[in-house]
Amino acid sequence: MTNFFQFEADFVDSLRCIPMQVRFKLDTCGIKLKLHQWHKFNPEEHQALVLMPCITEAQVQAYREFLRCLVEKNTGETATDLAVETNPAWMLPDTIPDSVQEKTKEVGATLSPEQWAALTPLQRFALIKLSRSSHENKNFLPALQEFA
Repeated sequence: MTNFFQFEADFVDSLRCIPMQVRFKLDTCGIKLKLHQWHKFNPEEHQALVLMPCITEAQVQAYREFLRCLVEKNTGETATDLAVETNPAWMLPDTIPDSVQEKTKEVGATLSPEQWAALTPLQRFALIKLSRSSHENKNFLPALQEFA
C-alpha cells in the first residue's frame, strides 16, 4: 500500500494533503486526523503513517496508538475518535454506493457493477470519499479514469 494514486500526484510529494492510503487507515483504526495536525508531523512521521501496516487487529491497534502519540506530541491535542464501520461500503464489491453512482453520472462517466467489483478496497474507498458532497471532489473523475 505504499504506491500513491496518480490523481494525488499534485500534492503527494509535499504531502500537503493526507493521502488516500493514510485516510483509509484512519477510517480503519477509528481516528479523525485533522489537516492542521497532519501539517505538524515531520516527513519521517508522514512516511511512517504511509508505510505502517493497518490490517490485522494488532496492526490496527498499533497504528491507532502510534497516531494518538503523534497527535499529542506534535500538537498537544488529543486525537479525536471516529466510529469504525463494521461493514464499510468499500469492502462490499457487490454494491455501488448511491453517492458514487450519482457522482459518476454527474461527471458523464459510467461504472458497471463488474468494474466496481474489480476495484481494490482502497480504490473503492477513494471513490466513496471523493464522491461525498462534503469533499472537494475535483479528483473524482481522474480517480475513476485511473482505476478503469
